[in-house]
Amino acid sequence: MTTLCAVPCQFLGLKIPIYHSVLVDQRCSRAIHHCDVCNVVQRLESGAAIVCKSIHYGVCQPVAIPPTKARIIKKREEKATAKVSPHSPPAKPQLSPQPKVADQLQHSPQPKEVTEVKPTTSATPSPKSDPPNPAPSGSAIPRFYFPLGQPVSEDGKELKKVSEVFGTLKEGKAFKSDFGEIAKVCNCPLYWKGPLFLAAGGDKLGCVTSASFQPLWKRIIQKYHDDYSRFMAIMTRMKGSYLTADDFVPLIQDVIDTHPGLTFLQEAQEFHSRYLHTVIARIFYTVNRSWSGQISIPELRRSNLLQVISSLEEEDDINQITDFFSYEHFYVIYCKFWELDTDHDLFISQQDLARHNDGAISSRMAERIFSGAVTRGSTVSREGKMSYTEFVWFLLAEEDKKHPTAIEYWFRCMDLDGDGLLSMYELEYFYEEQYNKMVSLGIEPMPFEDCLCQMLDMINPAIPGKISLRDLKQSRMTPLFFDTFFNLEKYLDHEQRDPFAAAKEAEDMEGMSDWERYAAEEYEMLVADETMPGQDDVFDDDALESAEVRRVTRADMEEADYDYTGA
Repeated sequence: MTTLCAVPCQFLGLKIPIYHSVLVDQRCSRAIHHCDVCNVVQRLESGAAIVCKSIHYGVCQPVAIPPTKARIIKKREEKATAKVSPHSPPAKPQLSPQPKVADQLQHSPQPKEVTEVKPTTSATPSPKSDPPNPAPSGSAIPRFYFPLGQPVSEDGKELKKVSEVFGTLKEGKAFKSDFGEIAKVCNCPLYWKGPLFLAAGGDKLGCVTSASFQPLWKRIIQKYHDDYSRFMAIMTRMKGSYLTADDFVPLIQDVIDTHPGLTFLQEAQEFHSRYLHTVIARIFYTVNRSWSGQISIPELRRSNLLQVISSLEEEDDINQITDFFSYEHFYVIYCKFWELDTDHDLFISQQDLARHNDGAISSRMAERIFSGAVTRGSTVSREGKMSYTEFVWFLLAEEDKKHPTAIEYWFRCMDLDGDGLLSMYELEYFYEEQYNKMVSLGIEPMPFEDCLCQMLDMINPAIPGKISLRDLKQSRMTPLFFDTFFNLEKYLDHEQRDPFAAAKEAEDMEGMSDWERYAAEEYEMLVADETMPGQDDVFDDDALESAEVRRVTRADMEEADYDYTGA
């Protein structure tokens, strides 16, 4: 149906039933109708209703709306510019008109004052009658979020230095071995040189020229303004916004090939992939706090990864860099995995994991590990098997339960229903096996009720009777809490440890994490096992060096030449 439009062409529908054939459809329209057809000026002058040619649900009723600011100013200008008749009496002072309710809604209330209306020929309204202009929104708020770093002015010195370096090279071609100097003039750490060479297209021709490198670096310095975003751009060749495990392969392979602390490993090519994937697994364990398998720029900023990579240039002893790159740590991890991987296919089963540390992990916890609670997407290629990369995560979490990732690891395993809280039922489920083990060993166990009271007092959860991940991260007794429910050996060690001896040990190992302490002790034991009989455990530098070469190239590993893609 058509509707006659009344000023000012905006309507409010009423509740009117509309009949369609034999069906009754009651529709209620409460929205104001805006009409673009009606001539408002003509309606105001003639007072006649103009057909708006619109179809409405319900009967339209005129709705009074507040006058706009433009209409108010226009009326004031018309009054100000009106000519006064010479026979008309002089203008008398009069009170300013009382503002309408609509004006009060749009403008802040103004105090009443007596003003005299004076005729003027200027079209500009009086300052007293002009409403205040609001300050431009957002003009005074500086930008504070820079996802790719805060921009800085570039003077072009880096590009000039790059040109000078390429000018000193034969035929202006830079090979992979020349990119160390190029990385330094670009203010990049030395061991960015491998990924930087590939980002410039060095893998296609085997060399890079100044003409191909300078446009790349110019785009990088124009778009990426800090080390973290530039590292991301170089590692992904400016094609991604996050880092995957494959992106780290060129960097770590370059460390293996060129770092002075790993020269002994160059002849053992079969161990390169083992070391490489161990370092990558440790990087993601520490840096990838989202468990997504993709490292973002904010995660890089919150980690020490770039600082550790920079320290590779300053430290010749790779074992002094305990974060990620230590060869001793790699050797401990790989030997532990080798002991469990009896068929040497780089996968271990639940039965293999049950032999870890003479069955230290409870069978119920092992089931939870293999249930998918702590798997991370595409890293698992065989059902019911644990890859080498996942074993690295398991061992790191098992030996350092203070680490944030370790707390999340074991919390996921213990949270059976996945509600984000450890209930009394879940704690009893894991403690039951520990209770039965202690009974079989002739140890008088603590009843679950007493154990539960002790754990709740120790953790002090925010929600009574339920323990959250936040509670465990805030507690200093989290390792004892976890060991109580699935590692009987460490639980008994906590119970029987002399507090004075423990305090002295902590003082001696000050500054070392639980993982670093464990790796140092295990490495010493492995070195002792590698020594020849009759040495009476007396080592010199030559003996240690020869033992290390044997550990890398020894034939009793059955010349393991299997594919590493499963890890």
